[in-house]
Amino acid sequence: MLPINLKGKKAFIAGIGDDQGFGWAIAKALAEAGAEIIIGTWTPLLKIFNSAWNAGKFDASRMLSDGSLMQYLKVYPLDASFDKPEDVPEEIRLNKRYQDASGYTISEVASNVADDFGTIDILVHALANAPEVKKPLLETSRKGYLAALSASSYSFISLLAYFGPIMSADSAALTLTYLASERVVPGYGGGMSSAKAALESDTRTLAWEAGRKWGIRVNAISAGPLASRAARAIGFIDDMIAYSQANAPLIKDLSAEEIGNSSAFLLSSLASGITGVTLYVDNGMHAMGIAVDSQALHPMGAVR
Repeated sequence: MLPINLKGKKAFIAGIGDDQGFGWAIAKALAEAGAEIIIGTWTPLLKIFNSAWNAGKFDASRMLSDGSLMQYLKVYPLDASFDKPEDVPEEIRLNKRYQDASGYTISEVASNVADDFGTIDILVHALANAPEVKKPLLETSRKGYLAALSASSYSFISLLAYFGPIMSADSAALTLTYLASERVVPGYGGGMSSAKAALESDTRTLAWEAGRKWGIRVNAISAGPLASRAARAIGFIDDMIAYSQANAPLIKDLSAEEIGNSSAFLLSSLASGITGVTLYVDNGMHAMGIAVDSQALHPMGAVR
């Protein structure tokens, strides 16, 4: 047996707001392997997240294989669109969802984590946002496009820049991407496809820079579609899942747990020689060059 052992490791996961989605699945997999979890939650969701956690609404999802419940060391408010306090515009600072929060820029969160825990060993970037995601690229405004890249791509660079100095030797960082970075997915708009392409390119460059500077491995997982609450903002996630099920080599549902398990591997010492990689965890959908359920194939007889 070759177990994934992360005992004694501290993992900061940016982008958990509920018990759905890949961020939660990664946290749970890391906890199963023995890691201690630290969470960064989008500032406007912090109260909702804490209320749901304290009310026991996540208890079923928190259950680990040994019967215990997943715990976290601390949860921090985090708005990854801002690097420093001076970057936060007045309308955000005065927004009622932000007024009771403090220290939510990336530099402040990294500093607070350092004060509270000293160092961390794992950094996970599991967040993305595009305010115009339902708009075709040709109808996306410059502001919307740049907002997508800021929140979804540059945020990973910034997190690594500020957390890198407090990460221990042989640490690892991970981000999440999607096939729209390299294939056309009509409807996945607002600059999100561009943001994912940038994220994958940045992963390779960061692997070089963070590897040479701090010895940190940097990888990405290109995950197949999952019907999380965040993904439903796209507007056609159910169609994306159905398309994948009809055309991927593996005819089965893709689970968040599979992304969590793959993440645990990449973030563990078992993957000590792997960096700069985008690993596809999508039932093989990335390998396909033709849609086997296409009507264009029907005249030729049964799909082969």
